[in-house]
Amino acid sequence: MEKKLFQAESKRLLEMMIHSIYSNKEIFLRELISNSSDAIDKIYYRTLTDDSLTFDQDDYYIKLSIDKENRILKVEDTGIGMTKEELEENLGTIAQSGSLAFKKENELKDGHDIIGQFGVGFYSAFMVADQVTVISKALDSDEAYKWQSSGADGYTIETTTKETVGTEIILTIKDNTEEENYDEFLEEYRIQSIIKKYSDFIRYPIKMNVTESKLKEGTEDEFEEIVEEKTLNSMVPIWRKNKSELTDEDYDNFYTEKRYGFDKPLAHIHTSVDGAIRYNAILYIPEKMPFDYYSKEFEKGLELYSSGVLIMDKCAELLPDYFSFVKGMVDSEDLSLNISREILQQDRQLKRIANNIEKKIKSELQSMLKNDREKYVTFYEAFGRQLKFGVYSDYGMHKDVLQDLLMFSSSKENKLVTLDEYVSRMPEEQKYIYYASGDSIARIEKLPQTELLLEKGYEILYFTEDVDEFAIKMLMNYKEKEFRSVASGDLGLEDQEQKEKEASEETEDNKELFESLKEILSGKVKDVRASKRLRSHPVCLSTDGEITIEMEKILQAMPDNQNVQAEKILEINTNHEVFQALKSAFATDQDKLNLYTNLLYNQALLIEGLPVQDPVEFTNDICKVMV
Repeated sequence: MEKKLFQAESKRLLEMMIHSIYSNKEIFLRELISNSSDAIDKIYYRTLTDDSLTFDQDDYYIKLSIDKENRILKVEDTGIGMTKEELEENLGTIAQSGSLAFKKENELKDGHDIIGQFGVGFYSAFMVADQVTVISKALDSDEAYKWQSSGADGYTIETTTKETVGTEIILTIKDNTEEENYDEFLEEYRIQSIIKKYSDFIRYPIKMNVTESKLKEGTEDEFEEIVEEKTLNSMVPIWRKNKSELTDEDYDNFYTEKRYGFDKPLAHIHTSVDGAIRYNAILYIPEKMPFDYYSKEFEKGLELYSSGVLIMDKCAELLPDYFSFVKGMVDSEDLSLNISREILQQDRQLKRIANNIEKKIKSELQSMLKNDREKYVTFYEAFGRQLKFGVYSDYGMHKDVLQDLLMFSSSKENKLVTLDEYVSRMPEEQKYIYYASGDSIARIEKLPQTELLLEKGYEILYFTEDVDEFAIKMLMNYKEKEFRSVASGDLGLEDQEQKEKEASEETEDNKELFESLKEILSGKVKDVRASKRLRSHPVCLSTDGEITIEMEKILQAMPDNQNVQAEKILEINTNHEVFQALKSAFATDQDKLNLYTNLLYNQALLIEGLPVQDPVEFTNDICKVMV
């Protein structure tokens, strides 16, 4: 019997297939199962146009069998089979896809589709097998044929006997090596797990004889091994069922079965799109953050299926980073896949799906915020930080998508509020959205800089996370209202001009004193001024420019610290007794003035949570005041 050689290009591609195209050897079974499903689909299509044929779904299945002793794994189907010419064409020429050609010739009907849009999936069998044998008998043919190959050296085709229509693929599994354990593909539990992972939703039953230990009849503690034929796949995926048939419990069970998380999802989104791009999706908003969410080990992405066959565990392209917490899956018949079914081309269909999913997620979150505030707050406490990162990243490109989903603690209410809620209750004369930053709400509430605004009855947003101020700087404004830090040099108040005038006059009246204080703190502050915002506190720090004190602290803590510093202004309350002490020291005792100035500066640093540059000197200064 003559051995036929693969074409030179095919031989090279087969070698690549075996050694590099597929990243995971278990994929071979997914490919063979998909091809078997295609073969049954082809009979279904024939019945639509051939009145002499009937399609009884009970007669169509895929069967696996294991022969450990002879290291044989067999995949058998009751599909359409192949003639000698089809074996030659489909298996003799790599990348010739019988399924693709068939698909082009037939219109889709009744939701059926041909999965195998590639001619190379079959050859993944050579990753695990020394020899592959295909025995096939085509519909309408009296002859059966055997195709056999041991890899890139070529193949043979000869006549054989087979009673029923369909195809058997017989794999002679490789022996183990030091690097690879091929025995796993002869283990029942391993085959079952691969089917469950990749082919659970193939629409025809995948059967296999499974050995189970059962209680021996008539005994209480004697067990015996029973071999029973079992169907390994679910066949009907939840996402293809009518939403009206499903309950919240069904969705929660699917979440658990797919191991999307150990929590209970806050919400699910079930969507079916049938237009320019067709797909089904089930998405989940988790309740809790995964333990590795902010680690390099975390991978975002949705499970991606092509006609019910798992293609990728994590398709990152389907989710923007700011919605990376979303779990779930997408199943589409229209995606362009490459030869290994593992990597998607960057095509329009994928981008359309991703854009639609983004809109669905935002809509679900907005609905939750409006209709179930408590649930949204639970979500936000877990993932609000990620939304803020989304506002800040990519130079604020996504701020319009995310700004209405943001929430912050407020001086008016002991709970989280949205920016829309803040703006809707601003007094008519209020120009800015005011915020204060700090390590905690308790600490922010004690900041001297908040006194004047709170006295006027203005609401202040409390920023307690390191990303907050950076996100707001990128947002710049909300509904034409700019954000303004309580530590800003200009608070933009209606009576600001009068207060600035008074502070300027106070500074001018004590010009020499303030110049002396500025000289003492040379290199530490940009200026020393009479405060127009302090009421009960003697001193505080404010800033000029875009970098605030909280931003300075965050930037200074980064590994690539570039010593970015805010332009600090030391503000002194001229109505406080401390200012009188400063004036007295300025008039009579320069050493005491130095002492008081340094103490006030260090107090201002401590109020802001900044480190005192010389703690020993600071404690010594306190002792000097006490004695």
